[in-house]
Amino acid sequence: MNIEKTIKDCEIYLKQIKQYDPDPYYVNYFFNEYINSVNDIFNGIFEEGNRNFGLFISEKISQKKFDGKAKIKNDQNAMKFSEWYLIRYNQEHENSYPNFIKKICQFKNKFDKLPKIKIMIRASDRYEDDINQQIKVNLSNEKLCSKEELEIEVKRQLPIFLETINRKRSENNEPKVRENQVIASAFLEIEEYKDIEIVYAAEIYIPVIKRLVEESKKKIKELT
Repeated sequence: MNIEKTIKDCEIYLKQIKQYDPDPYYVNYFFNEYINSVNDIFNGIFEEGNRNFGLFISEKISQKKFDGKAKIKNDQNAMKFSEWYLIRYNQEHENSYPNFIKKICQFKNKFDKLPKIKIMIRASDRYEDDINQQIKVNLSNEKLCSKEELEIEVKRQLPIFLETINRKRSENNEPKVRENQVIASAFLEIEEYKDIEIVYAAEIYIPVIKRLVEESKKKIKELT
């Protein structure tokens, strides 16, 4: 596979998620493609390692298969690479948003689907302790019926949302949120991660992917 092209695909899917956000049908579709590409990229790193270390794994590759063949061949450098990669991968996923994407990837691999998306409203200018508020919007085949209905529901929920978020903002000496500073977006939750905005998490994750790919290529070259 072409890892660089697949990274570009991730960036394209991110743009499409942004374009359709918060429509749950289209966000789910393009985020699913994004997650598939992330999984392909990380497996692709081991495809590259397979070629360079000469392990001759013919079936679809994964780190587990790479490790198994490296041990059978007693290829110390291949094993060193896999150990190094695991450490770097874990380091890159210590922060909450990358770890959220990691858990979504694991969920997708296990269940072949994504967790259910929910639409929430948030302040357009984020602060760390801001709250988000779920809104219920009529859907047709999991798609938004209309932007007008979404706007009506956002306006209906605004008074409670503004009162709650501004109370917290006031306690933290942060700027007040006004009516025109509230947007709707698609969110997910998984395990300990509650109400994570998909667009934001996916955007933050692109540099993580690029770093892991770039550093992995250098490490493979160093060991071969």
